[in-house]
Amino acid sequence: MRLGPDDSQDNPLMIQFFTWNSHHPDMSWWQHFESELPRLSELGFTQVWLPPPNKAAWKDGRGYDAYDLWDLGEFDQKGGIPTRWGTKEEFLHACDVAKRYKIDVIIDAVLNHKLGGDRRESFSAVPVNPQNRLKNEGRPREIEGWTAFDFPGRGGKYSTFRWNQTHFSGLDWDDKTRTKGIYRIEGPGHKGWSKNVDRELGNYDYLLGIDIDHRHPAVQEDLFSWGSWILQTTGAVGFRLDAIKHIDQKFLISFIERARSQNPRMLAVCEYWSGDVKSIMPYIRAFKGQTAFFDVPLHMNFNQASLHWTRYDLRTILNNTLAKLKPRDAVTFVDNHDTVEGQSLESWVGSNFKIQAYTLILLRGEGYPCVFYGDIYPDFECYDAEVARNVTRLIAARKLYAYGPTHEYPHDKTCIGFVRMGDSTHPGCAVLLSNKEESGDFVHSVKMNVGLQNAGSYFKSWMSDGGRVDIDAEGWGTFTCFPNYVQVWVRV
Repeated sequence: MRLGPDDSQDNPLMIQFFTWNSHHPDMSWWQHFESELPRLSELGFTQVWLPPPNKAAWKDGRGYDAYDLWDLGEFDQKGGIPTRWGTKEEFLHACDVAKRYKIDVIIDAVLNHKLGGDRRESFSAVPVNPQNRLKNEGRPREIEGWTAFDFPGRGGKYSTFRWNQTHFSGLDWDDKTRTKGIYRIEGPGHKGWSKNVDRELGNYDYLLGIDIDHRHPAVQEDLFSWGSWILQTTGAVGFRLDAIKHIDQKFLISFIERARSQNPRMLAVCEYWSGDVKSIMPYIRAFKGQTAFFDVPLHMNFNQASLHWTRYDLRTILNNTLAKLKPRDAVTFVDNHDTVEGQSLESWVGSNFKIQAYTLILLRGEGYPCVFYGDIYPDFECYDAEVARNVTRLIAARKLYAYGPTHEYPHDKTCIGFVRMGDSTHPGCAVLLSNKEESGDFVHSVKMNVGLQNAGSYFKSWMSDGGRVDIDAEGWGTFTCFPNYVQVWVRV
C-alpha cells in the first residue's frame, strides 16, 4: 500500500487531522487543513486522515451520522449546504493543495449505517435482546421507521439510488409507539442479520441508526460506485473504514477490491475496536493483506500503563499487540477522537505516559504510526502544551534518525531501551523511556551498542539541552534517562 511519496526515502507518517469537537473560530475546517499543509509537510507527514466529508443527519454532525455520502457540502440538505467541515469547493481545493505538498488524503468511509431519513415507512420488525441480538423479545409487529432516503436537495445528481426499508436490516426506534429498542426488520427480501460480522452480543451486525444490509445488490452497487467516485473526485489514495466489526465481511472485501482496481496501491485501514488481539486476528486472516488495522490492543496497553504508573512493567508493553504479532498489518496510534475523556470509547492515555507512548510508535520500526491532532494542535478538549512540544520533537527525530534494524535493551520493569542502527542515508538513534515515578536525583543508566560505524564519536540529547555520551571503540555507550520521561540520543 502507498504510505508516502514514491521518490522519498524518509519515514512515512499519518496524522488524524481532527478531534470530535473540532472547530476553527475564523475559517472552515477544510480551510484550516489547507492552511496547515506547509507545516505538516515540513514536519514530515505524508498522509492525512480527514473526518468524514459526507453530509450528516444534522447541520453540526461530524459525518459519522451519515445521511448522504454523495453530498460533500454541495447541496441544500439537512440544514444547509456546507457540512460541519465546510463546502465541497473548499474540500476539493484543500485536497488539490495537499497533492502539491505530497501529502496523501485518506477518506473516512462510514458505510455501516445511515441517519436522518427523509420519510417514515411502515414495515414488520421483531424486537431483539440488546445483549443477545440472536434472541427475539417478542413477535413480529408493525412499526414505523425513518428509513426512506430521497435526498431531495441532490435531485439524483451523481447517483439516482434512493433508499427504503428493503435496503436495511435493523433500527433502534419505532416512531409509531415512540419506543427505543433494537428491531430486526422482517418481510419479503429481508435475510435477517448478516452472519459475516463480529459475534459480540451474539451478532454485532447492528450498531446504531438505520443498519445497512450490505447483501442487497442495489446497496452494493451504490456503495461500490461511491467508493470509486470519491477517490476520483478528491484524488484521495485510500480509506479509513469505520466500524468494520458490524459490516458484512464479504461486502467489505469486495468494496476494497473494487476500489483497488483503479489504484492497486490504495491504502485501506480498518477500525475494529477491540483490545483483545485474538479477536482481531481472524479478521486479519480473512482480509489476506487487503487492509491494515488500527492497533487497538497497543493503545489499550498505553492506557493501562498511564493508569498504573510504575506498577506497569514496560518490558511487556508490546505484548499481545498487532505491532508485535502482525507489524505489517498494524497502524499504531496513541489516542483518537473516540478515546478522549467523555467520548464513546474513552480510554485516554494520560500525560504521564503520552510521550513514552509516542516514542514507541514513532521511533520503533513496527507498524505505521498515526499522530492525533489533539496531541499537537491547541484545542479545548485534550491539549497539553508540553505534550505537544515533545511529540513534535519526536516527529522530527522520526524523520531524521529512526531508521534501520532495532536492537532491544529491556533494562528493567521501569526502563527499557532500544537502538535504531540507521541505514545508508540516515543515521540511527539510541532511545530510553521510563515510567518510574520521580525519586530524588535518580537517573536511569543503560549501556547500549550503537554499532562500529559510530565508534569514537559522541551522542547528544535530542529531547533536552545538554548531555553527552562518548562511544567506545566497539560501539558501546552508557546512555541515561530521567525518571518518567524519554530520552533520544543522536550522533553529533
